[in-house]
Amino acid sequence: MKPMPDKDTPRYAVLGNPVAHSRSPFIHEAFARQCGLPISYERVLSPLDAFEATLQAFAAAGGRGVNITVPFKFQALAMASRRTPRAVLAGAANVLKLDEPDGWLADNTDGVGLVRDIEAGAGVALAGRRVLLLGAGGAAAGALGPLIAARPAEIVLANRTRPNAEAIAAAHAAWADRHRVTLAVRGFDDAGEAFDVVVNATSSSLAGAGVPVGARVLARGALALDMMYGAAAATFLRWAEAAGARARDGLGMLVEQAAEAFFVFRGVMPHSRPVLATLQAQIEAEAAVAGAAATDITPK
Repeated sequence: MKPMPDKDTPRYAVLGNPVAHSRSPFIHEAFARQCGLPISYERVLSPLDAFEATLQAFAAAGGRGVNITVPFKFQALAMASRRTPRAVLAGAANVLKLDEPDGWLADNTDGVGLVRDIEAGAGVALAGRRVLLLGAGGAAAGALGPLIAARPAEIVLANRTRPNAEAIAAAHAAWADRHRVTLAVRGFDDAGEAFDVVVNATSSSLAGAGVPVGARVLARGALALDMMYGAAAATFLRWAEAAGARARDGLGMLVEQAAEAFFVFRGVMPHSRPVLATLQAQIEAEAAVAGAAATDITPK
């Protein structure tokens, strides 16, 4: 158990449901050490019907900012008295910063983190590419604006229920026109074929469900990225690899969006690469230990 933070130490948290799996405390504490800044960072589990009360309780206890995860990103935007342009465009927020006396500032760093990880982490330039974005929840809404700004030739937003996707696409229509990007909405069953980049922003991985589209959506050598990471992304990664795609989980995106959020919180941009490398090594070590434990057949 961590010791209680000093009353003068800035207090932050990741807030969601579920939240026990989150690596955000490790990431933000690593950024703080790198930048020589004090920080207290924790996980806060919110009941599904008590997001506002949970957020207010955290603020009353000295909380200065939160990273918002599923399923509260749309609610988080509504809680804010001030909103950045990218949060307004997304219609969702994954960052809330408390600025007295003005209240909560809402921001969205998901899309910035995704684009940085695709282009710098995976080495795939998005300009001129065909992109398929799966899902129409808060994660997809946050990703779409920065994806458009990277100027791919086309983005298809696919979802099981089209009205949700159509609403997000409509909110981004002028942004897409400004960047000369073709933006279309389809269902999972008619998502299309041969995309250069496929991003899974659905909750299917978290729920342990199968991939909602067929392998035909992947072009030869395509990049297939799941916004989830670790065990939650395993099914999608196996599917992508079996189809000959470059499979990538969302760990790099997680670190990149956290770096942007840290900048929002503290006004300093940390270096993401060493933190990502450390986190990857940590997860690999944990997986090795878990694998050894699973194969232990010593009689009990």
